[in-house]
Amino acid sequence: MIEARQDPFLSIVIPAYNEEKRLPPALERVATFLRAQSYSAEVLIVENGSTDQTSSVVEAFAAEQVKSDDPFVVRLLHSEKGKGNAVRHGAMSARGEFVLVSDTDLAVPIEETIRFLPPAVEREGYGIAIASREIPGAVRHGEPEYRHVMGRVFNLLVRWMAVPKIQDTQCGFKCLSREAAHTVFPLQRIDGWGFDVEVLYIAQRHGIPIVEIPVNWYYGQDSRVRPVQDTINMLRDLLAIRRNSRAGLYDRALGAGGEELSAV
Repeated sequence: MIEARQDPFLSIVIPAYNEEKRLPPALERVATFLRAQSYSAEVLIVENGSTDQTSSVVEAFAAEQVKSDDPFVVRLLHSEKGKGNAVRHGAMSARGEFVLVSDTDLAVPIEETIRFLPPAVEREGYGIAIASREIPGAVRHGEPEYRHVMGRVFNLLVRWMAVPKIQDTQCGFKCLSREAAHTVFPLQRIDGWGFDVEVLYIAQRHGIPIVEIPVNWYYGQDSRVRPVQDTINMLRDLLAIRRNSRAGLYDRALGAGGEELSAV
């Protein structure tokens, strides 16, 4: 057994909204991966307004896991509804040296994690490593052509309005150093799908280096993305990012009482 450390090397944050069916196999796969690693870890499942048995599924898995000799722990957190809310809460609660955000469906297999951590990525200058389905070496599996085309059109808008040069901002698999996470997430304002772009916009504004890592990505038939409605919502979020930036909201963080906080 690996001796537990107060602060784990890796925190895996998984937002979960009505995921009682997809969580059990996902947690088993994450657990199998972590058992093969040489570092300690924690898995943070952030339930955000579910109406099914998501919380019960996590609690049951965690109860069984604590009986084992696994070098990781599973924690259930709760946040307000919205994926952006869930990811922010999980990232700010994470204790790991590195914080990995992954979707429940594991469209990017959890085994790809090794490509996002040292020594695969240099520790010096590490900021944010994001999964990319577009750069050379990436492979998309089973995605309908219309979805790919819509994604590329949206990315053109993202690069024009917010985050230049990054080919894929929306893949839900990102790894941040703890320092980067504690810089960008206190400044995050968007609670919906557009939070990915906002986080990267904030990172670039604060000079945090971002690297894209090519991955294998698997399209899920039960994907919850609504191409038309979500695209409209994301366009609204892009405009909100521009407004927030002009208002200086990404230069400082505000606490619950309106007091100004340090961004780091």
